[in-house]
Amino acid sequence: MAGLDKNTPTPQDITVHSQSRVLQVSFSDGSDFRIPFELMRVYSPSAEVQGHGPGQEVLQTGKREVGILALEAVGNYAVQPTFSDGHDSGIFSWDYLYFLGVKQDELWADYQERLLKAGVDRDAAMPEKPGSACGSHSH
Repeated sequence: MAGLDKNTPTPQDITVHSQSRVLQVSFSDGSDFRIPFELMRVYSPSAEVQGHGPGQEVLQTGKREVGILALEAVGNYAVQPTFSDGHDSGIFSWDYLYFLGVKQDELWADYQERLLKAGVDRDAAMPEKPGSACGSHSH
């Protein structure tokens, strides 16, 4: 099983570049993508980011410096990264990684537009989840 779409090329090599914060993925069709961790984190396919339906997406901010601590294989069709901010519920299928690689420029532009519309900065901290007390906000 190559991924969710049998026509999607399969990864031949996946390398986590911690210093430059990119996931390099070489596919069977000769494509070679360098997908920034931030882009992966912002577009994580998890319900936590995507919501449970259209219009329920949660705009991610403050992810420029996010790292990948671990990358686990999920069967023969996906990988599941553990990001340095604790996010670990996104499963990136081969076709989703390919999509991120091919559409990178458009996805960045869309992300910038959503930030602008929301009036938030890319580097702003994510708002606290309701009910989670942090206690480290005494200035």
